[in-house]
Amino acid sequence: MKIKAVCLMFGLYCGSSQATPTIDTPPPSDAQVIDRFAQLALECVHKEYPNIIKHMMTGDEDVKTPKQLYPAFYGCFDWHSSVHGHWLLTRIASQHPETASYQDIMTSLDQSFTEANIAGELAYFNRQNTGTSFERPYGLGWFLQLTTELREWDNPQAKKWLTHLTPLEDKIIANISDWLPKLSFPIRVGEHSQTAFAFGLMLDWSKTANNQRFHDLLTQTITRLYRDDKDCPLAYEPSGQDFLSPCIAEADLMRRVQSTTEYTKWLSDFLPTLPKNGDSNWLNVATVVDKSDGKLAHLDGLNLSRAWMLEGIASGLNIEDPRRLAILNAAKAHKQAGINSVIHDMHYMGSHWLGSFATYLETQRGLPVN
Repeated sequence: MKIKAVCLMFGLYCGSSQATPTIDTPPPSDAQVIDRFAQLALECVHKEYPNIIKHMMTGDEDVKTPKQLYPAFYGCFDWHSSVHGHWLLTRIASQHPETASYQDIMTSLDQSFTEANIAGELAYFNRQNTGTSFERPYGLGWFLQLTTELREWDNPQAKKWLTHLTPLEDKIIANISDWLPKLSFPIRVGEHSQTAFAFGLMLDWSKTANNQRFHDLLTQTITRLYRDDKDCPLAYEPSGQDFLSPCIAEADLMRRVQSTTEYTKWLSDFLPTLPKNGDSNWLNVATVVDKSDGKLAHLDGLNLSRAWMLEGIASGLNIEDPRRLAILNAAKAHKQAGINSVIHDMHYMGSHWLGSFATYLETQRGLPVN
């Protein structure tokens, strides 16, 4: 699958240029836009500082640098952002080997995905005081998205890297499998601990990896936790530092586990106020007022994730469903705002992670393959 809808970004970029006629800026080419995403990740996957780590210490001997703790995924400010930064590079290299950054990407991935580095990552997961909750569920979902990409990439180097990553993948699947039966309630927040978004990433992995046991366990868990939900309080969203929508993410998840007929009815109960007249104003686009504030900057990611989730919801409905136009129009508005943030935002609080969200959206990663 090639990166789609890139022309939309050109239109957005040109639109902002036209709004200031004194600046004659030519629109970026397809290759420049693709390279823009790649450069955001290349600039941070091996940038150790600044860094936020989540690490239990029981003594002085546990005080270590990020690279000592996580020899592969120490960059991009935190472990999960490093993981999906590596996914971004893998996605672009696999889909666009002609990109100007291709060799830099391959060199960067090879630097990270050594057998020794992944053994160090696995050792961290196996340390006595780490338990099974480290980076659960968000970072673990993105890790499975990374190995999904490597599985689908017909490249000998990718297969070698996947071999190195597989022991850590096995550990992560074991941790998640141990956790799912114990999860009494879904986690309905707009940040990393949300279960709906991560479950979608994990479910997509199970299909590519052909892991039926995990697929069945996850599907049963999703059905148990979400099947009977009704009247999601969309009016309460977003919270001030969300990058995921609890309601929209759940709706995007459920289309993965239900038939079209089941999903059509479930969505009517879950989001009963969806317009049938094509109106896009039922879901307002979020605005970031301070991009240097890492939490407030989350709202740029909310626009991007809402856009791809809305497209996912539409994909689960019949083409003639009267709600589809309003859903897709809202997706378009959120896409415009979200992509503009990646084109223009250069503050590290956004640049270390927003490229992954933009790439996931523009490559239609989570949508069904026709």
